[in-house]
Amino acid sequence: MNEHSSKARRRVLPLASPLLSTAVTLEADATITAAEVATIIELAHRRRARTVVIGSGRSTNAIETTRAIGAAWDMAGGQILDAITWPEIGASWLRQATRFASADPDLWIMTGPATGWAQMTRRLLWSTHWTPSRTLATSGIGNARVLALVGLANLNGLTGAAADGSEWSVSSDALTP
Repeated sequence: MNEHSSKARRRVLPLASPLLSTAVTLEADATITAAEVATIIELAHRRRARTVVIGSGRSTNAIETTRAIGAAWDMAGGQILDAITWPEIGASWLRQATRFASADPDLWIMTGPATGWAQMTRRLLWSTHWTPSRTLATSGIGNARVLALVGLANLNGLTGAAADGSEWSVSSDALTP
């Protein structure tokens, strides 16, 4: 199967560009909670993941979140293939998206802030084999306003942890707790 037919099977609404068309003031950049970390690790185990790539924005909270998830994953016996960061504002996010997707882990794990996450995710959908159904995300991403920056129809299968440790997912173009 070639790359074109694979993309055709994914139900992705056309994005005119990976860049957001208007400025965004939403910032999903909360510090991760212990309950959230535990749920991310549990979700990864349920999916029988052994390898992950963790991606985040470059804010202090995002970097701390990446470290917390990475430490917990390491303690649980998992392998981190790569940890990458992306800017909130950039020309295209192509370099970061290519690196993020190319390791081809069992799961990808993503955290905010919202603006950079949305544009990175749009670039991933636009230019790589990345799929939301193999991705876990943190609480700051798991709200309707942030997910709308990419479009719920583009994110079916994305699953994550809320700050209280509960789970959320995007299914049938809707966010469900």
